[in-house]
Amino acid sequence: MSVTSAWSVQTARLRMAPVGYRDLRDLAALKANPLAFAQMLGGVRGAQQTAEELAQDIQNWGAYGYGMWSVRALRGRFLGLTGLMHRPDGRGVGLRFAFWPEARGIGLAREAASAALHYAHATAGLARVVAVAAEQNYASRMVLGSIGMVEVERFTRDGVLRLVYQSVWEANPPP
Repeated sequence: MSVTSAWSVQTARLRMAPVGYRDLRDLAALKANPLAFAQMLGGVRGAQQTAEELAQDIQNWGAYGYGMWSVRALRGRFLGLTGLMHRPDGRGVGLRFAFWPEARGIGLAREAASAALHYAHATAGLARVVAVAAEQNYASRMVLGSIGMVEVERFTRDGVLRLVYQSVWEANPPP
């Protein structure tokens, strides 16, 4: 993984760039699709909510130096999104990812989430990052475990058991 510009990241198969208005059409389609976005906090979104979230995501990059990335194949095809956001439940900065169903099962979510987590710790200097997945969302749980996040808490929201994962990083670990 390499940080290719101020906030862009490139992996072996992916280009991750901070979301921008150029991504609005792709984001609206992804976020409106229940197969792609139903598991995300707040569920599927309409076009207006997607545009409002995009405006906030753009502001977050300026305020914090991290946020949501659009994830594209090296040849440019939009695959999904990943990134970091302040969780509204106060649990801290959360790692998020959502991909088109046809982009799943080949390690792309893991590759993007791993790059985002590395960026969070090494570039943004975040000591702790969390992620939340529904208990029955085995695919997301597998991604989180495979990138080194560990389960630390459980809670129920809307009748669904949710698992909280975290990654803790020490910039200067003791010798």
